[in-house]
Amino acid sequence: MNQLKAQFKNKFKNNKKVAENYFFMTFLASSSLVIGLILYPYVIRILGKEAYGIYIFIVSNIQLFQVFSSFGFDMPALKKISLFPDHSQIKSRVVSEVFISKLLLFPISLLIIAVISVFVPFVQRHIVLYYIVFSSQLVEILFPTWYFQGIQRMNFVTYTNLAVRLATIPLIFMFVRSSDDLLLYALIVSLLPLCGSIFAFFYLIIKEKIRLQLCSIRQLKSTFRSALPFFWTVAFGTVKKESVTFVIGTFFSMQSVALYDLASKLILIPRIITSNINGALFPNVMQNISTERIKRIMRYETYISLIIIVLVVVLGYWAVLLLGGKTMLAAYPMAIILSITIYTWLIAGSYINFVFIPQGRYSLVANNQLWAMLSFLIMAFVSIVICKSLIMIVIAFALSHVVEIIYCRYMISKYRMLE
Repeated sequence: MNQLKAQFKNKFKNNKKVAENYFFMTFLASSSLVIGLILYPYVIRILGKEAYGIYIFIVSNIQLFQVFSSFGFDMPALKKISLFPDHSQIKSRVVSEVFISKLLLFPISLLIIAVISVFVPFVQRHIVLYYIVFSSQLVEILFPTWYFQGIQRMNFVTYTNLAVRLATIPLIFMFVRSSDDLLLYALIVSLLPLCGSIFAFFYLIIKEKIRLQLCSIRQLKSTFRSALPFFWTVAFGTVKKESVTFVIGTFFSMQSVALYDLASKLILIPRIITSNINGALFPNVMQNISTERIKRIMRYETYISLIIIVLVVVLGYWAVLLLGGKTMLAAYPMAIILSITIYTWLIAGSYINFVFIPQGRYSLVANNQLWAMLSFLIMAFVSIVICKSLIMIVIAFALSHVVEIIYCRYMISKYRMLE
C-alpha cells in the first residue's frame, strides 16, 4: 500500500507542470467562452440576429488575415522554447524573430483590406467595423501565448486574459443598448484585449527579462522557412473553418450565420476543455516520447469524446433554448452534427503533435489540412448546387474532419511511424 502511495505521489510530482499547464490553458479558454455565453443572450437580443450575424461574418473574414499575419510562427517557436525553457539568450532570440516577423506582415494585411474595400461593396459599407476587428491582430503580436506555454507558465496568461474579459461585461451592459451600437460592441470586445496585450508585452520585457534584438535578413528568412509548413497547415484549416461562415453568409442569410455561431459555441465548451490536453502535454511528451504513451493518450481521448457527444445530444436542446430562445432552436441539430468534431479534433491533434511534428513530418501536417479543406469545399459546392440546405453545409464540415483522421492513419501506416 505504501509503495502504491509513493508511486502515485511520484507520478503526480513528475506531471505537476503538465497538470498545471493544462488547468490554466483550459481555464483560460473555457472562462473566456463562459463569459461570452453569459453575455450572449443579452447581445443576441439587443443587437438582433442580423447585426450580430454581420459581426460574426466580419470576424470570420478577419481570421483569414490573421493567418497571414501570424504565418505559423508560433509552433516552431513553442518547440524551441519547450526545449530550452531556461536559456535566456535563446528565448530572447526566438521572441525577437517572431515579433519582428509578425510586425512586418501586419501592415501588408491592413493594405489588402483597404484594397478589397474599394471593390467589394459589403466591405466598403462596413469598413470601420472591419478595421476595429482587425485591430485584434495586434494582440497576437504583443502577447506571445506560445512563449508562456513553452515555459509552462500559463497562469500569467490566464489571469491577464480573465481580467480583461471580466472588464467587458459591465461595459457591454452599460453601453450596448440597440442594434445601432454594433460598432461600440466591437470596440469593447476588440480594444480591451489589446490593453491586456500591451501589459503582457511589458511584463515579458521587465519580468521575463526578454531582450528584443535586431534580426538579420538571414535570421528572418530562416524563421519564415521553418514556419512555412505550419502556415500552410493553419491556412488550410482556417480557410476550411471560416469557409463555413462565408458560405452560409453568402448563400443563405446573416440570421443563418447567427444560428451556426450558436451551434459552434455549444461545441466550443467541451472542445476547449479537451483540445488543451494535447497542448498541455506537448512540452512534456517532447521530452519523453514513446509509441505506447501516444496510443494510451489517444485511447483516453476517444473515451472522453464519446461521453461528450452523448452529453451534447442530451443537453444541447435545453442549452440552445436557454441561450437563444425558441427562435434559435434550429441550432440544436447543428450542434449534434458538430459534436463529431470533438473526437476528430482530439485524435488528429494527437497524430499531429505527437507523431508528425516530433518526427519532422511537417509537410504531412499541411497536406492533412489541405485534403480536409478541399473535401469540405467540394461537398459544400455539391450541396449548394443540388439542394442548398443549411444542415448539409454543417454535415460537410463535420465530414471534412473525418477526412483528417483517415489521412493521418493512412500516412502513419504507410511510413510505419508508430512501430
